[in-house]
Amino acid sequence: MKVIAIHVAKGRRLPVRPVESVVAEAGAGLVGDRYHGTRHRHVSIQSKEFLDRAAADLGYDFDPGATRRNITVDSGEIPTKPGTRIRIGDVELEVVRLLAPCRLLDDDMGRGAAAAMRGRGGSACRILRSGTIRLGDDVTIEPATVPAG
Repeated sequence: MKVIAIHVAKGRRLPVRPVESVVAEAGAGLVGDRYHGTRHRHVSIQSKEFLDRAAADLGYDFDPGATRRNITVDSGEIPTKPGTRIRIGDVELEVVRLLAPCRLLDDDMGRGAAAAMRGRGGSACRILRSGTIRLGDDVTIEPATVPAG
């Protein structure tokens, strides 16, 4: 898996903008993004492979930024199980939860977009280790650890 798109938005309902790299701060979020400083939802991640499936259902293509997710990888399934670790370059993320598509997608992308994105919306993650995420970075997934006991 590789990073093929990075998007940030300064505020809610403000347009997302594509960037070539972004600084990820542990415990804080992506510098310059609306969720920087939130408690758990530091970064969102989605798969282009799954976006392509939604596009096929809709009958038209759309830009990965239309979903307002931060990181888009080229292929593969994005884990949704809390505790799963995702490494992007030097940055380490931990899955917090599945991201459900917002009904506003119908306004922004067209009627039926939210339904087409159901189960394909990616995951919200918190940042555990700081670094810079860049286009082309390798992405690896590590299974969630099960607490001893």
